[in-house]
Amino acid sequence: MKTYRLPTFILLMSLIYIFAISSKPEAIKMIFKLIPMWLILFYAYKLIPDKKSRPHWIIWCGLFFCMLGDGLIRWFVIGLAAFLIGHLFYTAGFSRYWRFTKLSLLMIIPIGLYGFVMGYHIIAALLQNHNDTLIVPVLMYIVIISLMCWSGFLSQNIWAIIGSILFVLSDSILSWNLFVSEIPYSDILIMTTYYTAQFLIAHSLRLFPSFGKYSSGEK
Repeated sequence: MKTYRLPTFILLMSLIYIFAISSKPEAIKMIFKLIPMWLILFYAYKLIPDKKSRPHWIIWCGLFFCMLGDGLIRWFVIGLAAFLIGHLFYTAGFSRYWRFTKLSLLMIIPIGLYGFVMGYHIIAALLQNHNDTLIVPVLMYIVIISLMCWSGFLSQNIWAIIGSILFVLSDSILSWNLFVSEIPYSDILIMTTYYTAQFLIAHSLRLFPSFGKYSSGEK
């Protein structure tokens, strides 16, 4: 399949899963849930330049582990661990392109505050519902995804930045709906922001140079 056609196909399969696939049988639902991610992985692979570098593959591995997390999320801690590993790969890949500006450095403040507020409410809900065993893994995940989001800003790659923000938004909706209070149309909101986030992170590969750093004047 031609690379330029893949985004349309990814969008189509995402919409089919979100709006047309019923919850039963679960096996069919899971297959259709993962098809957009398989296509995004293929799209990311096609975008990796001929002069491949380690950061490109690191980010691709992040996509792969997040795909695993998506398939394993019914076993919450296992799925969470796979997503956490994926975010570590994203952070490591983005870190090869960090460019420190006043704005990107200051972004740690709103990201940190948002993580703190979300963490406070989620931990309070976990304690109230006697889910104490989830506190440590959830806290670890909040820290890592916040670091990943900040790393996206430091990379100065617009697609990585938007993708990172949308990933945080998707996981915020999921965790709030799961632990704190029900959010209307949460399934649609979660998967829409999730697929968009993953696609944009994959798309960011085309703006990253091949040797882990930007040349003069390159963004």
